[in-house]
Amino acid sequence: MEEFIDDELQIYRGKDFFITQGITIHQPTLNEICDYGEKAYWNMVHTLTSVGADLKFQLYDMGIDYTKISDFELFYHLLCTPYNQSKTYILTGELDFTNFQLFQKKDSEEIVMYDAKHNITIDEAVYLKFTKILRDMHGLKRNSQLPANESTKQILIEDDREEYERNREKPYVSQLKNLVSAMINCEGFKYNHAQVWDMKINAFLDSVKRISKIKNAGLLLQSGYSGFGISLKEIPDQQLNWLGELD
Repeated sequence: MEEFIDDELQIYRGKDFFITQGITIHQPTLNEICDYGEKAYWNMVHTLTSVGADLKFQLYDMGIDYTKISDFELFYHLLCTPYNQSKTYILTGELDFTNFQLFQKKDSEEIVMYDAKHNITIDEAVYLKFTKILRDMHGLKRNSQLPANESTKQILIEDDREEYERNREKPYVSQLKNLVSAMINCEGFKYNHAQVWDMKINAFLDSVKRISKIKNAGLLLQSGYSGFGISLKEIPDQQLNWLGELD
């Protein structure tokens, strides 16, 4: 397997990202996501990058302790199985998760996914690279929430169930529509309505955060230097440095 380079600049640039033989992640444009279907797209991204803490009550109802199943086990047993090539083409081209079967390596107890037809292997290391790139592309973070004890775990499971029940009948609200509308009407954003659809998803989401950071820093500095507002000494440097890292 070729050396994996975890480079945020490559992700920001937006070109296809090689993971291993047979697996390359394509970073779609807003136009591609819109044509694919935004709701289906986000559902797929969130599902493929989910961990046990994202599926507390669902796993509990299946008799699985969400704190004990590994991310990779969850992926190959449950998360990737519904996704054939017709659903994942926007991200992974010809890759078809339904072609994979589970095998145990002869020289160890390691379980791997293997597509014999195309000679593609997904082990835990490949899986971790795959999901990290997907999260980084979309500004997502792994849910690392763990309960302090068994009682807390049960409370979190039921809270998760209640939140799901509250929200499942609500109509879908576009995550991108308001962002696109805001950005094309915002000074400092260099793309108009016709041009924005060609932006890659990471660059667009980065622009949303960057312009917000620039505006916030400007307001803080203006207030601080006015003599009638806040004290700049009380503001963390990262809030004033609009060239810095984004949250």
